[in-house]
Amino acid sequence: MKTWTPPTPAEVEHTIQEMVRRIAERFEPERVILFGSQARGNAGPDSDIDLLVVMETDSRRRTAIEIRMALDDIVMPKDIIVITPDEFDRRRDVVGTVAYPAVREGRLVHDRRR
Repeated sequence: MKTWTPPTPAEVEHTIQEMVRRIAERFEPERVILFGSQARGNAGPDSDIDLLVVMETDSRRRTAIEIRMALDDIVMPKDIIVITPDEFDRRRDVVGTVAYPAVREGRLVHDRRR
């Protein structure tokens, strides 16, 4: 019987880069921000990968589902949140929104302007 071993930090970073590459190529977001414990550097063996995807969309929910489907073969737990650029700008300073911690402790992992 094979036992599960948690991924190394290098494996997690590689997985994050692969996820971001796929999202950027297929969905062309304005920005992707890694946030949560992986961005803060205090992730444990059961931590997920939290990505805030900033992009124009008519349906945040549908787009998030499409992104999750594009990443379905990546077995690490992940949380993908989609927000429009306008919503991001309005909510970045509002405590209790997902944009607030993403701005303060997140790591910009994709910026279309760069």
